[in-house]
Parts: sequence; structure tokens; C-alpha cells
Amino acid sequence: MPSISLDHLLAACRPGGASVLTSVTPLEPAAGPHASVAPAKFVEGKKSVFAYERRFWEGHAVDAVLIDSKQSQNNRLEAAVSAAIADGDEVLSMMPRIELRFEDGQVYSDIDLPHRAFDGQIRAGTINDKPTTENPEYRALRDATVSHARPLMERSPMTLLLGGWDATRKSNQGRYRSILVGEIIGILADQEGEPAAHQSKRGGARIDPLGMRIDLADKQLKAIADTQKDELSKDTYDKAKKKPSVLGLGGIPPALEQLGGVTCQAIIRSHVLSFAALRALRFDCDSPEGDVACRAVLAALALNGLARSDAELLLRANCDLVESGPAVVTLDKRYGEKERVDALSTTEAQDLLKAALDYAKDLAGLVWDGSVLVIDGNPAVLNAAVDDAQDK
Repeated sequence: MPSISLDHLLAACRPGGASVLTSVTPLEPAAGPHASVAPAKFVEGKKSVFAYERRFWEGHAVDAVLIDSKQSQNNRLEAAVSAAIADGDEVLSMMPRIELRFEDGQVYSDIDLPHRAFDGQIRAGTINDKPTTENPEYRALRDATVSHARPLMERSPMTLLLGGWDATRKSNQGRYRSILVGEIIGILADQEGEPAAHQSKRGGARIDPLGMRIDLADKQLKAIADTQKDELSKDTYDKAKKKPSVLGLGGIPPALEQLGGVTCQAIIRSHVLSFAALRALRFDCDSPEGDVACRAVLAALALNGLARSDAELLLRANCDLVESGPAVVTLDKRYGEKERVDALSTTEAQDLLKAALDYAKDLAGLVWDGSVLVIDGNPAVLNAAVDDAQDK
């Protein structure tokens, strides 16, 4: 089978081209079919729950569980791209971006932040000691539209690829749907009864070699908590003065947690790249073919990120997976016709992105020069940040 080429992308990005490209990969537990896997957890009320759904698989409606959500799959792609840039990748480092920098050395980019170019952390920062929202270049990003998307393409292309919504703006809100979506689901091994009845419980314990119980006087416990006060949230500090276990002192007897894992007869990872969504974007080019070239860059960026993130099946503890077969990559040819193409290696995806960039620079004057719009992070926001996990 052929590998997807720049000609494929250009044809798909022109009016009347392919609707989508899909990639579907079978997965399995690394330990073997007997092993359970830990799906993603969600909060329902005060409880953690798994997300069970009805899906259609091999001609039947079946019970399935969400192992990795669309948002998580996109986050994994972002992390892979960020890592490549941090490692000095010569192609991805050319991608323009926004960086939020704090005085203590912490740096976050629009690739990492949840709302990308429109993230609240960016809007709370400053450029040259003035609010970010007053900066002309940043205002141009907020004033961009689907029909005039070049400012974002040349400053925050990840916003166009994975979506963004300038939701707090009272008018002229930028809204960009995700062009790439993906998920991992598991088809439950047992299709009888309620899905939740088949989830396992996982045991947990903590052994302190000094003793299962650490009995400290209130004054002693407070003194220990005071030495760590600057690193604790207020709620954790208040609890630590009363209970040694909050500070990790003493043991915890073995117990079964409510949520452990599920056993699956099949696990499927799927991605959809929408050329129809790409074709909605315009980039203020001199010709329609310039818009096509810019769209192809975003498509190549998506495939580059997928090649990297799909190679790293790092989800969560007790959810180690491996590929049980090759990815089935299909390009829609319209009217029910489809073309199978080979999945791209990281090297092939690099070559494709470079070819797309060179083409768009020549034809559309696209500027991807690795430049960074630096935002000074708001220290008040940083100092007020609390990790909720400390308080649970």
C-alpha cells in the first residue's frame, strides 16, 4: 500500500476532496488477555466512575468502556509535540507558538495549556508590563476568524488543529472546532448484566517500616506540619495537624478500592482527521491554492503528532497496552470509495510535514520561523494555585 503523500493531502484539502482520514489500531493488555485494564475515571457527584457506553462492534450492539477520552488523546499528541520541540526537533521547532513564563522558571506553551491561544493563564499575563489583552499581536489572534485564520496559523497553529474557544470575550468570540479527534475504547468481555457489575476492585495498602501506627502528641504533630507548611494547601495543613497519615506517617491496612479495572475482549484506538473541517479555514492568501497549501500543513502536523503519540502507549498505572496488529489507515474517496494507505513512521511524518511546509512557504508565503510570543505569567495566579489532589 502507498504511504500518504503531500499530493494526497493537497487533493483532500481542495473543495470536493476527501471528507476524512481514519486510523484504527487494535490494542491488547501487555500482560495478556487475562489482564484487566484501568479505564479513565470520571467524577459523578462525589464518586469516581468509569464511563460505560453502548457501541456497535462486529455487527452487534455491545457494552463498552471508555479507556481514553478524546481530550486525553489530544493531550497525548500535544505532549509528544512539546517533547519533540524541547528536544530541538528541526521541523517541529519551526512551529510558531506562545510561551507563558513565570519568574520561578516555569514555562508553559499554547501547546500545553488547555484553551491554547485563548487560555486564561495567557490572558492574565503581561507583555512588556502591559496586559496581554492589550497587545496588538495578541489582539490579532482574538480577532481572527475561520475565514481569516492566518494570524493563528502563524502564531498558534495548534489552536486551529485541536480547537479553541475564546469563551470569555463578550463578542467576536473565536470558535474553532477540533480537526483531529481520537479515543480508546474497550469492548467488555462479559456482555451479561450491568457493565458496572463486572468491574474489579483493586487492593491498596501502605506499609511504614517504622510502624503501622505513629502516635504523636498534638504539639509534635503540629511541629512536623509547620516545617512543611509552605508546601501544603491550607486544607491539607489543617488536617495534618490532627492526623499523621495525612503527612504519610504510619501504615494503611490493606483494603479493596471501589474501582480497579475491567476485562475486555477487544480494545480499539481510533482517530479521525477531518478534511471537511480543514476546508472551512481560509488564510488570506492570494489564491485558493494558497489556502489549500496552508490546510495541508495542518493535516501534516496532525499526522506528525499522531505518529509520535501513537508510538507512546503511556496511559496510566494498570493500563499498559500494546498494539496487537497494524493500524488500518483509510482515506475517504467520496461516495463510499476508500483508499487504504500505510501508517506513517515518525521519520515519514517528518518528511511529509517538511514537504508541506516548503510548499506552503513558496505558494502562500506562510511564515513558520520558530518565533515565540513571550507572555510574563501573573505571579498572583501562580501563588494562588493549589493542587486539589493534596486535599483528597
